[in-house]
Amino acid sequence: MKYQEWRNHAFDFLSVFPFQSLMMALSNSSWRLPQASFFLVGIPGLEESQHWIALPLGILYLLALVGNVTILIIICMDPSLHQPMYFFLAMLAAIDLVLATSTAPKALAVLLDNAHEIGYTVCLIQMFFIHAFSSMESGVLVAMALDRYVAICYPLQHSTILHPGVIGRIGMTVFVRGILLLVPFPILLQNLIFCQVMVIGHTYCEHMAVVKLSCSETTVNRTYGLAVALLVIGLDVMAIAISYAHILRAVLKVPGGEARLKAFSTCGSHVCVILVFYVPGLFSFLTHRFGHHVPHHVHVLLATLYLLVPPVLNPLVYGVKTQQIRQRVLRLFCTKNLI
Repeated sequence: MKYQEWRNHAFDFLSVFPFQSLMMALSNSSWRLPQASFFLVGIPGLEESQHWIALPLGILYLLALVGNVTILIIICMDPSLHQPMYFFLAMLAAIDLVLATSTAPKALAVLLDNAHEIGYTVCLIQMFFIHAFSSMESGVLVAMALDRYVAICYPLQHSTILHPGVIGRIGMTVFVRGILLLVPFPILLQNLIFCQVMVIGHTYCEHMAVVKLSCSETTVNRTYGLAVALLVIGLDVMAIAISYAHILRAVLKVPGGEARLKAFSTCGSHVCVILVFYVPGLFSFLTHRFGHHVPHHVHVLLATLYLLVPPVLNPLVYGVKTQQIRQRVLRLFCTKNLI
C-alpha cells in the first residue's frame, strides 16, 4: 500500500471539486434572506447552569481535537499503518474533527460568553457542515465494514481488492454523497418566510429547529429531511448488516474456537465505533421526532453530545483495541517525555 498514491487520488479529487462555488451558493446575496441573524438560546430551561454545562463540553472538545489529531499524525507518519483499515480510520478522524469544530466553538461561546447571535448565512453553513459530515461519517463506517469483510472473507486478495485507487474512490464517493444530499437543506430554507422572532432553542443551527421557525409551508423541507435521514441511515445500516452477516458466516466455518475468536476480535473496534455513532444518533432522532413528552433541554443535550461524544470515543476505542495504534501512541508520547 502506497500512502502517496492514495493521497494523490484524494487531492486530485479535492482540487476539482467546486468548493468555492458551494460556498458562494450558500452565501449568495441574491437569496431573499428574511433577517440578518438567528438567536441561539443554548440549552432552554437550564440558563442558570449553562456555565457549568460548558465545562464538560469544552473538555470533550479538547479531547476530540487531541485524539483525532494524534490518530492522523500517527497514520500519516508511520508507513506500516498505510493499510486500508487505517486509511479509513484517518478519514473518520478528519470527519470527526470537522464535526466537533463545526459545533463546539459556537456552542461554548453561547454557553460561556452569551454570544447568542449567529448570522443567517453562517447558520446555514454550520447546518450544512454538521449534517453533511454526519452523512460522511456514516459512509466511512460502511467502508470500514467492507474492509473487515474483505480482510476476513478474502484475506489473500485483501491488498489487491482494496488497493489505493479503490480506497481513494470510496472516499470520494462518501464525500460527494454527503455534499449532494445535504446541499438542498440550505437551498430549500432560503425559500421560507420567517414571521416570528428568529430564536433557535438550541446550541447550534440544527435543520429542524430552523424549519420550525418558519410560518410558511414546510412540508417539502420536513419530507426531504426525513427522506435523507432514512436513506443515509437505512442504507448504511443495511450495508453494514449484510457485511457482518457474511463475516459471521465465514467465521463460523473456521475450525477451532481460538481462530474464531481471533477473527471476531479484528472486528471489535469497528463494532464499538458503529454502536457509538448510531445508537445515540438513533435515540436523539427518535426523541426529536416522537418524544413529545421529553423535556426540550434533554433534546438539546442529546443532540449536542451526539456530535461530540463519537469524535472523543473513536480515537479511544481504536487506541485501546488496536495494538498497532496503541503502541504508536505510547511511543509518540514516551519519546516526547524523554525529550
